[in-house]
Formats: sequence, structure tokens, C-alpha cells
Amino acid sequence: MQHPDLIIIGGGAAGCFTAANAASMAPGIRILVLEKSHRLLSKVKVSGGGRCNLTHNLTSISEMVKRYPRGEKFLKKTFHQFFTKDTIAWFESRGVPIKAEADGRMFPVSDDSQSVIEALMREVNKYSVHFRLSCAVQSIVKQADLFELETSTGKVYAKHVVIACGGFAKAEQFNWISALGHSFSSPVPSLFTFNMPGNSIRDLMGISIPDAQVKIAGTKLVEKGAVLITHWGLSGPAVLKLSAWGARELEEKQYQFAVLINWVPDYNEHSLKEKFREWRFALAAQKIVNRNPLGLPQRFWEYLLLQSDIHPDTRWADLPAKAQNLLIKNCTAQEHAVKGKTTFKEEFVTAGGIDLAEIDPNTMMSRIVPDLYFAGEIMDVDGITGGFNFQHAWTSGFIAAKAVATSFNALKSSE
Repeated sequence: MQHPDLIIIGGGAAGCFTAANAASMAPGIRILVLEKSHRLLSKVKVSGGGRCNLTHNLTSISEMVKRYPRGEKFLKKTFHQFFTKDTIAWFESRGVPIKAEADGRMFPVSDDSQSVIEALMREVNKYSVHFRLSCAVQSIVKQADLFELETSTGKVYAKHVVIACGGFAKAEQFNWISALGHSFSSPVPSLFTFNMPGNSIRDLMGISIPDAQVKIAGTKLVEKGAVLITHWGLSGPAVLKLSAWGARELEEKQYQFAVLINWVPDYNEHSLKEKFREWRFALAAQKIVNRNPLGLPQRFWEYLLLQSDIHPDTRWADLPAKAQNLLIKNCTAQEHAVKGKTTFKEEFVTAGGIDLAEIDPNTMMSRIVPDLYFAGEIMDVDGITGGFNFQHAWTSGFIAAKAVATSFNALKSSE
């Protein structure tokens, strides 16, 4: 192709969405997408266990922005331009019906991320968007009214550039952007699981407690939700949300901290003790192992009894006071030591990115370098798990596309 009018750096959700929308809004625009890996839309492919958690069904912007540990004020402005309902309409009009699950997460009815990928690829192919894979950008220089990009496959030039390359794990990876004059918040991991090496709870891997409260000891960080026990420790929505809100604080602790878990958050230590008094009489003759009034998974209940030094043959009426108090504490405030984290390469999310004060939320254009735009996770915006990070990708990609299309159309009409 001739020199492209627009170069998009990054072939993920934000980059491909920017390309699709810019192409449709600016007839004749030449678009080149540069992707450093050998494939497109890799995070879309694995999101939601391969089902693709596209967005969330929240309809209130003020409620939606509370799900973002970083970027809330910025998103209040961007979501007015392209919000969850617009995401749903965009994909459904392109053959991807969407459903909401009980927790508000939204997925394609197909339960297959491939349907989302195919819709995006149909759109970019319809407008002959060009892609160059295994092409890493090494530097960008603004020369008069063109950008010169030095890449691993040679130099390319364009009037407009959108940086949509996802988040970086290390500060030095921002060098080619900071050379343009932009500043950034140093990246730290977000949405990670808690490692508990040597902890016997790991023997229960695969068990999920549907509603628990997890608190980081010595902090104000606390979240409720499902907790999944894994072979390395704890995961699930409550843990992932906690890791997002505590991303910087936990990094400062070098991922060495204690968690206090209430496995039955409808109770506290005092109210559960009252209940135990009732159960000792109502369930007196029954073995405590066979009668679990808290509705916890049976294997998990047996684990709590073991941790509380309660023999499984003990009857409710014979439960010693000391053992009862220990069981109550293990139910409502069990303490576990966390030593490290686990992140998943394909779904890796970072806290940190380009300073939002340097980006115009109305256009996604840099306030420092004209005709340079940003979209997606490269910005200092990140959400908790539940479709929030993808919604930011769709929103910022759409706004950047609209701004580029407006500029391109104005240039064409003046020729």
C-alpha cells in the first residue's frame, strides 16, 4: 500500500476496534495495523475462559466508573461518548448477539470468543485494513506533518498514529513513547491470584466458595465475592478484585502479606457464636461432619473441622467450647499467609500507563503531540474483572477512531 493515513500500533481489542471504526467512518482512509506478536486479538481469544467477557450490563456511568481502581474521572467523560449499550449494539448489529449473566458479565450467546474475533475481522477486512504481524515499533519521530516509525521490519510513515499496544510490564518498555514527551505511571501487576506455598488449603483445589469476604490484614483493602481454591492458593472474583484495588500497595509489600477470610460473610464472630448455641441443641445427636448448617461445600467443611481440631465423629452436643470457638474463628476470620502472586500471560493486566492529564478524553489525542492518539490499556486506566477493561478498550478505540476520521474527512474535503 501507499503511505498509510493512519498507523495503529497494536492488534488487540483496542487496536482492531479503532481500525474497524475509523475505516467505516472515513471512506478511503488507508490503515495499517502493526502487531509485535504473530497473532491478532490474543486477549480476546482467551478472555472469560475462551468465552470473551465483552462488557458489563451496568447502565449507569456513575456506577460503572466505580469499577475502575484507576481512571474514574477520565472515564466519566469518555463513557458519555460510547458506553456499554453502544458496545452491545455494535456487536449485535454485526451478528454477535450478547447475553448477560447473573453477575452482570456479558458474553456472546455463542459462549465462544471466536465469534467476537470473526466479527471484528469481517469488519476490518470489509474496508481492506492492512496488518503487519511480528512487527515491533522501536521509535516514533514527528517530522513536519508525518510520523516516522522505526520498526523491526523497517520504517513506515503516516499522518495519524494511534498507540493501542496494551499494557507494559516494565517501565523501560515506555521509552519509545516517553521520548515523545509523554510521562507515565510505572506499571505494576493487577488482577493476579494469591500464592500460598505449603498451605494445606491447596489440597482442596477446584472448590469454589460462592460468597466470601477477603481482607488484606493491616489495610483497608477488602472485597466480597466468589473465592476459588487452586493448586497454588486463592483466586476467583473476590481475590482478583482485591488485587486490582491493592495493586500498588501489594507491590510495595513485595506480595508478602496476610489475608483474613470470612467464608460466611452473613455472619461475624459474635453472630455465628449465637447460631452455634442454637445448633448445639437443635442438632445435638448428629455428627458435626454430617450436618453442615452453613451450606459450605462438604470437603471444605471437613477441612475447617480438621483445622479446628474437631474429630469428624464429634456430635454437635459434645463440641468442646475451645474447638467451637476455633471453628467459628476459622469460619469468619481465617488467616492465611500469602507469599507471591500468579499472573496469566495472555490475560495480564497492568496498573499504570500514560498519564491521563496528557490525553484529551474527547478525542483520545495527545495534548503534547498533535495527531498522536491513545486507546486501551496503554493508558493509566484499569478495571476490576468483569468486562470493564474491554469496555475501556472499545470506548477509547471508538473515540480515537472518530477523531481520526473527522480529521481525515476534513483534509479530504479541503483538497
